[in-house]
Amino acid sequence: MTARLNLFTNELGAKHLKYLVSAGKVLTDSSLPTSLQELVSLRVSQINGCAMCVDIHTKHLAHEGEDAVRINLVTAWREATVYTEAERAALDLAEQATRIADASGGVPDEVWTNATKHYPENELAALISLIALMNAMNRLNVTTQNPAGAYAVGQF
Repeated sequence: MTARLNLFTNELGAKHLKYLVSAGKVLTDSSLPTSLQELVSLRVSQINGCAMCVDIHTKHLAHEGEDAVRINLVTAWREATVYTEAERAALDLAEQATRIADASGGVPDEVWTNATKHYPENELAALISLIALMNAMNRLNVTTQNPAGAYAVGQF
């Protein structure tokens, strides 16, 4: 499978991706734990059906030494016992914010309130910015049908 459009080699696409990657750098440099960022990125990508991003984030988690059970159970995190309460709050926020169109009121107050119990304001800002960035990246990759499987950690 090849992508419909290679945004990495397209002049405008590459310029746009440069800015998105720069925005991502702000988040990776934040105090939000890297493993949490990767778990959230993986869950958002699973919801959106972004094969390329699922490939990237599963490999990043494995490279960072994350337990295979925790990686594999992200899709069923609600029923899994391997996540902390803080991780569960972040995953819930990620799901609700990714599925905004499915709910008439957006992110429910109880989901937001639960997240605020676990994360200070700067980490909440990083978390919601990460969720928004991942949704943007997912939409680019799903639309262009970027294939999965060939990513090597550190490639980008």
